[in-house]
Amino acid sequence: MKPRAALGIGTAVAVTAIGGVLAVALPMQANAATGGVTGFATQNGGTTGGAGGATVTASTGTAIHAALCNRASSSTPIIIQVSGTINHGNTTKVSGDSCNTAAGVIELKQISNVTIIGVGSGAVFDQLGIHIRDSSNIIIQNVTVRNVKKSGSPTSNGGDAIGMESTVRNVWVDHVTLEASGGESEGFDGLFDLKDDVEYVTLSYSILRNSGRGGLIGSSESDTGNNYITFHHNAYSNIDSRTPLLRGGTAHIYNNSYTSLIESGINSRAGAKAKVDNNHFKNSKDVLGTFYTTEAGYWQVSGNIFDNVTWSAASSDHKPAGPNVTSTTTVSIPYSYTLDGASCVPNIVAQTAGANKGLQVSNGNCVPTSPTGGPVTPPPTTGGPTTPPPTTGGPTTPPPSGTNLSLAGGADGSSKASGTSYGNVMDGDLATYWSPSGSTGSISVKWSSATSVSRIVIREASGATGLIGAYRVLNGDTGAVLTTGSGAGAITFGATSAKKITFEITGASGTPRVAEFETYAS
Repeated sequence: MKPRAALGIGTAVAVTAIGGVLAVALPMQANAATGGVTGFATQNGGTTGGAGGATVTASTGTAIHAALCNRASSSTPIIIQVSGTINHGNTTKVSGDSCNTAAGVIELKQISNVTIIGVGSGAVFDQLGIHIRDSSNIIIQNVTVRNVKKSGSPTSNGGDAIGMESTVRNVWVDHVTLEASGGESEGFDGLFDLKDDVEYVTLSYSILRNSGRGGLIGSSESDTGNNYITFHHNAYSNIDSRTPLLRGGTAHIYNNSYTSLIESGINSRAGAKAKVDNNHFKNSKDVLGTFYTTEAGYWQVSGNIFDNVTWSAASSDHKPAGPNVTSTTTVSIPYSYTLDGASCVPNIVAQTAGANKGLQVSNGNCVPTSPTGGPVTPPPTTGGPTTPPPTTGGPTTPPPSGTNLSLAGGADGSSKASGTSYGNVMDGDLATYWSPSGSTGSISVKWSSATSVSRIVIREASGATGLIGAYRVLNGDTGAVLTTGSGAGAITFGATSAKKITFEITGASGTPRVAEFETYAS
């Protein structure tokens, strides 16, 4: 890759620091101080990866695949500790009932509850991408992925260092280094790409550098079903564009350090909404706006610093946010977080971001803090997605009367067992049922417009009564926990208006079978 020259003030309008350090009107806590999961990955039931499962070690890609394939099921929790260099020469396809792997790529496909974490002197995925597809509850931490190609030799993962696609939920990528040695003409693509229905993802304390493309959410203007992505405390440097590119959906982008963005930076388009808080931009061009399209996106800004940033003139398909950067929308964030002041972001990110930094995080005042609990990701602290302990006694509220709103809705959920259907929980037939692919999972009832719900009834199928243990009821739109408890039956909570209500089974004494998921207004 050719060295890139720093941008000068003379090419366009230069802007210096604007605004002060602003706090959001939310209850704040330094979640990151423990090294636990943060951002949108805490929603929708949370992201715990392989917590509670067996810990295995791997020093080849084949060994990683074998660890996935040797599990009892595709959802059996597992923590894979990786060291050494993973490359094409040591990564082959492994077969099994609990995996779906491929040669030449680390394939996390149709699986759940997995942590991959670099240990020892480090884990480097050399010219070998990590591909996440049709999967959920994944953690990738403390690894380097470099020089993944989509053209030339060898190729892997479409040229993406980490790529997610096709119904992916709840992924936390933390303290990783993603890098290339050029742009598309040199055979590389994106460092962090999400497309085709990916939701509830956090990228934190990571380095993205020396690439033509930082990453995208949505592969085209019609791929707008990806949503709820958080980027915080990341270092972007020597990137042409896409830091990230957003097509539809909501992104929270805070406390990132950007240097030498050559063509453009955060590209919000096709109706996307970005909340951009306390970031530091330096020696860069057009760091925020809608670029290369006439389909506008939007942003809410506060507390950012623009140091030697230049802005191009606006046109029909090129609308920079500057030089006078102001908000064009408002974005609601459902989780707690702490903002470091933008002025110290470059320093704290330099000390903490990337692989092999000891998983250090900011304490909320730009001071590096070592995580608790050792090198393996600890369980989330209070305020994160920790599953509450079951309450005593099951739900005793009598079944509600009135109209079962589920009969007029639809359904979806986490991976289902063979031969079962999401729709069986809202067909009024107790002889049919949905069953998760393991002992835990989630099932949702959804509507085309917001619907008020304050009670649900979970009816277990014949032969499976009493198997459901701990549960959470979630607002499927925001991931907010409405209530928790244990056992099936009638469950009440404060009236909630939402397009989706989710019943998440977090503990069971066998494989649950939900015959009906009834919803009622009162």
